[in-house]
Order: sequence, then C-alpha cells, then structure tokens
Amino acid sequence: MSEPKENLLPFERIKREVFVRREAETSPKYGLKPEDRTTEDLIQYGVVNIDKPRGPSSHQISAYVQQILGLTKSGHSGTLDPHVTGVLPIAIGKATKVVQALLTAGKEYVCIMHLHKEVDEAKLRAVCNEFVGRIKQLPPIKSAVKREERFRKIYYLVIIEIDEKDVFFRVGCQAGTYIRKLCHDIGVKLGTGAHMAELRRTKAGPFNESTNLITLQDLQDAFWYYQNEKDDSYIRKRVLQIEKAVEHLPKVWVIDTAVNTICHGANLKIPGISKVESDIQVDELVAVMTLKNELIALGQAKMISKDMVKLEKGIAVRVDRVLMERNTYPKIDKI
Repeated sequence: MSEPKENLLPFERIKREVFVRREAETSPKYGLKPEDRTTEDLIQYGVVNIDKPRGPSSHQISAYVQQILGLTKSGHSGTLDPHVTGVLPIAIGKATKVVQALLTAGKEYVCIMHLHKEVDEAKLRAVCNEFVGRIKQLPPIKSAVKREERFRKIYYLVIIEIDEKDVFFRVGCQAGTYIRKLCHDIGVKLGTGAHMAELRRTKAGPFNESTNLITLQDLQDAFWYYQNEKDDSYIRKRVLQIEKAVEHLPKVWVIDTAVNTICHGANLKIPGISKVESDIQVDELVAVMTLKNELIALGQAKMISKDMVKLEKGIAVRVDRVLMERNTYPKIDKI
C-alpha cells in the first residue's frame, strides 16, 4: 500500500522570496564560497548525516565520529534512543554550535505500532486523524526532561500499511514529540492498547535519507582514503558544508563590511543588510549569511522582513551563536 500524497514539514511548505535592501558586491579577497573550501576546512567545519544503527546511543555515535576524524568536538542534532535507527546529523569540529538550528527543527519518523487487539480499519484511521494538529503529551517516565504536560504539533500522520495488529505509519512532528507516547495514547483512544514496536527517523530538519546518509563504516573508509591514499573524493562526498544545517532557516545576507563586527558578537543592525528572505517573523531563528553564502551566525529576528528592508536604523537580528572565525573578513568600525 502506497502513501496517498507527499507530506511536508512546515519549512518545506514555505516558498520564500528574496527582498533586496541594497545592491552590493562581495570582494574575492575575503571569505570563500562554501563549495570552494579545502578538504581540511570542510572536515573542521562540516556536518555528517549518519544512519544511526540500533544499539549505541546518539552520544556514542557522536563520539565515534569524533574519533574517526581525529577531532576534539562534535555534537548531534537531537537524541535518538539506542534502539531507534535513522537520520542523525552530527556537526563536527568548529561547526558544533550549528546544532542549535537543528534541535528545534521538525522531525519525521516511520513507526511500527503494535495494537494489543485488532480493530476496525475505519476506526483506526479516524482515531489517528484525531492526533494530527496540537496534542498534549506527558513525557515518558524514562525521559531526559521533567515530566510535565506540554503541547506538541503533529503535522501529519499517514498510515502506510496495516498487517493485523501491526500498523506501519509515517509521522511528521514538532521537535520534542515522543513517538512512544503517541503510540500509547492512540492505543488508549482506540480502547485496545498499543505500543511502539519499531522506530526509524527519516527527517531531521533539512536532513533526510537522501541527504548523503552514510554509515560509520562509510565515514571511516572515506577518511582512510583521504589520509593514506591522499584521495579526498570520498570524504568530500560524505562531509557536508555547515550551510546545509541551516537550509531550513530564513536568511539575512549582509555586506562584507558588516561581517567581522558580527563575528565579534555584535548584533546585526539594519545598515549592514544587503537582502533578506520573506516571511521572517519577530523572534524567529534566522541564519545570517555573507554574500558568498557562507554562514556567519544564528540569531533571533527582532523585526519582520519588510521592516528590515524599509527601515533605516535599528537592530534587525540579535546574534546568539557566531559560527565564522573572527577576521575572516576585514576589520572595520561598527555598523
């Protein structure tokens, strides 16, 4: 049985325009287009999309990646329980702060839910549809957060196949949704009882099963070829540019002379903006970019897109995480 239609996470549904505040050129003397980075820089400033196997914890996988690449830092994009498999983006080297952009991003899973009693298919589908939208969840007893009821959004829940008491479904949800608890609650609503039998993550923000998904062995082999055979073709296909991790975020591009100020921790003020994407909302997480499409920083928008374009002064983005090295672009007075 095939899925009836394509289902998209919220960011995948948005088609953004680009508003130009001021036309500007970028100097070839400073910075570098992401695709032109050296292999060493890519490894020190990249992301790998690991297909997590059943068994190890997310933290252990992150540590394995760090060990394989000989790095001192790595960070994953949200915990998967040891028995859960699938998409686990890991930021490596100097890119670790970019995980902020992934922790709150929407996720997608495929799940096998085992019903404790058989149930009419029409009733099953009707009850599952009731869980699409805003739901209330109490985290499981074995969870890393305080057990308080909280609201989460289910963007879609599509039953793919029913095999007696086993229900195979795809679910798109807000970060922090417990699929184990979702299965339990569906079982309660049905009156049959149910539990999660198997779970695989298929999307984590902009990363999915088609986004250079690799195993730890793939990564180890590619790095071996790079170190021992001086062949970087394999590793360059397996380590993604840091900018991939912010593909789902709205973006603000700044002029060259504003870059270094931001790298030193200053907030982005309107005169430094060259162009912005549409539909940015106040307090929304945004990516601040150079005109070469390099990621500079993550921050919270302090005004909507149109105000960033039409106003003459004010703070447009409060900078929270700086990703670019200082002095990549020339020092100038604050903008």
